[in-house]
Amino acid sequence: QVQLVESGGGLVQAGGSLRLSCGVSGRTSIQYAMGWFRQAPGKEREFLAGIKWRNGNTNYGDSVKGRFIISRDRDKNTLYLQMNSLKPEDTGVYYCAAAWNTNIYAPRESTDYETWGQGTQVTVSS
Repeated sequence: QVQLVESGGGLVQAGGSLRLSCGVSGRTSIQYAMGWFRQAPGKEREFLAGIKWRNGNTNYGDSVKGRFIISRDRDKNTLYLQMNSLKPEDTGVYYCAAAWNTNIYAPRESTDYETWGQGTQVTVSS
């Protein structure tokens, strides 16, 4: 059974940076992809960034493109999200997720992901 555990959330001022981590444990498939999502109060879960674990192909949501960077360390089985130039509207609960059978890029729909972490809160103050 695969487990995902996020860490690195917290409180930061607007314009600041944070790095989130997501540890992956358990057996994975060769074609899997990982994604980061955000859910703000009263809003739907939003795709932020995705990465194909094997070849490193990345894709981003429009709201974070150019500010956030997704990466992974295959040796440590850890996924990262470097968040720069944070804005108050980036506040929310951040989730990492795994999709086990994917194509060239990570999927953007949350319903395509089978396994989710517990979430970590990020709060950006103005």
